[in-house]
Amino acid sequence: MSQAYVYIFASKRNGTLYIGVTTQLVPRLEQHRSAAVKSFSSRYHTFRCVHVEVFESLLEARTRERRLKNWHRRWKLELIETHNPYWRDLSTETPTF
Repeated sequence: MSQAYVYIFASKRNGTLYIGVTTQLVPRLEQHRSAAVKSFSSRYHTFRCVHVEVFESLLEARTRERRLKNWHRRWKLELIETHNPYWRDLSTETPTF
């Protein structure tokens, strides 16, 4: 069974947030950044990967994604700040994706 990822993209620090889930993180990051398809990410420039969580199953990841999407914005910002206080683009730093 392959791993699944829940990710949060941001346009900038405290900017627009996008929460998604995938089993193939690198190709998904490239899809967001290519802006070839008109999407939320291309419209709001949410290209910075600021938070990633790894799960053993897609079901677990989707459950977490739904929970995060229902969170208050303040909670989402606190989650990011706790694990990534400088809002670094994790996709450029973490080769394990």
